[in-house]
Amino acid sequence: MTPEALKSLIAPLRAAAATATADGLRGALGDVMAPDADLRLCHPFGDLTGPEALFDTCYAPLLAAMPDLERRDMIVMAGTTPEGQDWVGCMGNYMGTFTAPFLGIRPTGHLAHMRYHEFFRVEEGRITQMQAIWDIPELMMLAGVWPMPPQLGAYLATPAPMSGDGLSVAGDGALAMDHVIAMLTDLCRHPGNPDPAIMQLDRYWHPRFNWYGPAGIGTARGTAGFRNWHQIPFLQAMPDRKLDALGDLMSHWIGEGDYVCETGWPNMRLTISQDGWMGIAPAGREVFLRSLDFWRLENGLIRENWVLVDLLDLYRQIGVDVLARMAMFNKARNLGPIDLPGGMEPVAGAGGTA
Repeated sequence: MTPEALKSLIAPLRAAAATATADGLRGALGDVMAPDADLRLCHPFGDLTGPEALFDTCYAPLLAAMPDLERRDMIVMAGTTPEGQDWVGCMGNYMGTFTAPFLGIRPTGHLAHMRYHEFFRVEEGRITQMQAIWDIPELMMLAGVWPMPPQLGAYLATPAPMSGDGLSVAGDGALAMDHVIAMLTDLCRHPGNPDPAIMQLDRYWHPRFNWYGPAGIGTARGTAGFRNWHQIPFLQAMPDRKLDALGDLMSHWIGEGDYVCETGWPNMRLTISQDGWMGIAPAGREVFLRSLDFWRLENGLIRENWVLVDLLDLYRQIGVDVLARMAMFNKARNLGPIDLPGGMEPVAGAGGTA
């Protein structure tokens, strides 16, 4: 299928989720997704089968927590991978008024945001596989209930592409994909070669690039931010990291115009052998990371990189249940729903008019 046809196929789902209702979202999922679709979702959702399970396990609780839920896509890409598979990749934020608990996260009563990276494989006109990470730690931080060490990078609601064209991506992405693959190849020469210059960062990255990491790691600006707030602690802790581009792990790649995206379940193998990353003690355990990424190039250099890693699953692999730890704090917290007044009632003691 052409990229345009693939994007059209998921358009009804995007439209239903943009102003989400239970009936609308359930119906749209059933229309575009095969009954036996293979769903590979972030922790704690796990692996599911079919649209009903996706709605009941993920969307129904999110709608209960944010009754005015909306989906805000910021990047939509589609294409055929080098292996001949048709995929659609979406990046954006789920937003809504957070009035009831979600996964034990206490509500705030205010507008809340949670980034998502969602990838859909299409076969014979239906979605047959989904790989998705919702940045649940982002929602936890927004609610002030993140129970793990503070992140090094900045915390912010992830922005759309600076170029403003994330929903109109088009064109041959072969050159952009070659650039990103070459960048990852050189990136992996370090720390085997201890000289950071071996990565040739200036050859691939714009001097003012933004690296939008997952909550728990945070966002970084430029080479200094990327190195200090993410890469140095990451490689100090796991110097043996292996990416799919250089090993036997499987990812799915799409290049379209100036954009590249990649999904892998998992796509990185590492051993936490040293200290330094996210406050995790050297566990000496091999772990697998699920990383779903988007890149945007500008004048031949990477200007923006959106990265989501299933950090809750990473903690699970080393024996840490983040949600259970949060629940320990919840013993002294009020998790009841927040009933906001409509705002049109008279305010006692207030003078004047609005």
